[in-house]
Parts: sequence; C-alpha cells; structure tokens
Amino acid sequence: MDAQHIIQLFKEQVQHTTPWEWAAVILGVIEVLLAKVNNILLYPTGIVGTFIGIYILLMADLYAESALSVYYVVMSVYGWIYWIKKRDEPPVKISWSTRKEWIVTLLIVFVGWGVLYLLLKNFTGSTVPVWDSWVSSTAWAGMWLLARRKLENWILLNVSNIFAIPLLWQKQLVSFSALTLFLFIVAIFGFYDWRATWRKEQALNPSN
Repeated sequence: MDAQHIIQLFKEQVQHTTPWEWAAVILGVIEVLLAKVNNILLYPTGIVGTFIGIYILLMADLYAESALSVYYVVMSVYGWIYWIKKRDEPPVKISWSTRKEWIVTLLIVFVGWGVLYLLLKNFTGSTVPVWDSWVSSTAWAGMWLLARRKLENWILLNVSNIFAIPLLWQKQLVSFSALTLFLFIVAIFGFYDWRATWRKEQALNPSN
C-alpha cells in the first residue's frame, strides 16, 4: 500500500466520521490541554467525552475498550472529588516503581489480558478479543501506576496507545485513532517532564 493510497483512505474515513466521534475527540483534546495546565475542568470535560466514546466503542464492538472507558469515568469522578478535597495539600511525589509494584503491574497486564479475552471470546461478539483485551489491560496497569505517581505509568499507557492506534483504524474510527496518536505523543513528553521533576527532587533531597 503506497503513501497516496493511505492518504486517500484517510480522507475517506475522515469524511465518514460522525459528529459524535468529532465531539468525543474534541473533548478529549480539551481534557488533555486542561490537564497540562492543571485545571480542574479537565474532569467534567473528560467525563462527557468518555460517555460519548463509550457509545461509539460499543457500536464498533470494542467491548473491552468500552469497559475501560467506564473505568475512566469512575476514576474521573474520584479524581474530581479528590482534587476538591486535597487541592491545597502537597501532591504525592513522583517516583520509580518498586519491585513489588512491578509485580502488581505485570499481574494487572497479563491476568487482566487473559480474563478480558475469555469474557470477550465467550460472552460478546467481539471480532478482535486478543487485541482489544491487550489494549485495555495495559491501560489499566498504566492508570494504576498513574494514580501512584509512578514514572512507568507513561510507558504502560503508551504500550496501550501504540496497539490501540491500528485497532481503532481497523474499526474505521479514524478520529479516535488520531486522538490516540496525539495521546501517544503527549505521553512521551509526560514521561520526560516527570523524570525531570523526579531528578530535581532527588537533587534537592538526595537522601530520598
């Protein structure tokens, strides 16, 4: 497949992108930008966009990603409440994962992958149970590390993103695929920003 054919295919898919897909993507971009400037409005924006995304993913038979989106909503509500209660307190410091946390992370990835695969294979009409469940289990692990302010969260989230991009494209959700590519790039910068913050804190407190 040459570059011209890929560009033509991209144009055709963009033309068939529904208004709901555009709404979800635009809200997703706004959420990321609000998160970058540490604005609490990222939570209601993300919740609305995710609800729209759940409907779209269900229509594309991406059941594991739909379930993952439900988790996003729950975590967004939790984060919103937590932010309001704790916003005047010092944040949890960024750190690298311990051996125990890595074991938990790998259990989330591989046990979650297996469980989600069996559920999709036996109880849904999913046509991509292996891929869909892998994208979701790695994202779950990444979000667990993110909640604990661990640097490796960006790595796990991008493992999920890099598999989600072609999956969403294959399901003709080109706008979602483009949004995930955007999130992939943001996560790269997120990792380096967090690492710079960690190094700065280590320089100030070498005993930690």
